[in-house]
Amino acid sequence: MVVASKRYRKASERVDRAKLYSVRDAVGLLKTLPPAKFDETVEIAIHLGIDPKKSDQLVRGAVSLPKGLGKSVRVVVFAEGGRADEAKAAGADVVGSEDLAKRIGDGWTEFDVVIAAPDMMKHVGKLGKVLGPQGKMPSPKSGTVTSDVAQAVREFKAGKVEFRTDPGGSVQAPVGKRSFQNDDLEANVNAFVDHIRHMRPAAAKGIFIRKVVMSSTMGPGIPLDLR
Repeated sequence: MVVASKRYRKASERVDRAKLYSVRDAVGLLKTLPPAKFDETVEIAIHLGIDPKKSDQLVRGAVSLPKGLGKSVRVVVFAEGGRADEAKAAGADVVGSEDLAKRIGDGWTEFDVVIAAPDMMKHVGKLGKVLGPQGKMPSPKSGTVTSDVAQAVREFKAGKVEFRTDPGGSVQAPVGKRSFQNDDLEANVNAFVDHIRHMRPAAAKGIFIRKVVMSSTMGPGIPLDLR
């Protein structure tokens, strides 16, 4: 049985589970909780009113957060020729084609985002079993399969985040660091939630956004009121 740390228990006691906090109050509360020994990532989880077993109700995409993520994002790009040069100039960490596919297929996964030019999907498609479970498989919906690989690199380096529905019908994403200013965290949370709200599938019935929780890496969840 996993036993919660003394720091976590102390932090959890500060959160009223029966209360829904405004984004501003939640950010303020999170900043007062006992910190970990590193700059924790602040994450948001949104439970959606969808049937995750139905493909026409799945939610997937990417959104640029106005205040960035506060961390270095490692981006790899599948491209050749001029597009490869443009991707390198835009700040891509690794650029390749068949050679990059082999490297990833052999087990290398030290990257956060995979971007691919459309003609490179012949190589990327073979990596579904490796990239799929990690949520890193390129997709046109998330802007990671694109002819303008350089622009995609710049966007993800600047704080664009991908998201996809998990088997439980929720989407999760980082929205910054605990060290961020309160207003910056609040702006990122609101931007992410607003983006999800506008992605409601036509087939979804009833309440779309059912529950929203914010937390730091080592902290308890804080339920949000987004009415």
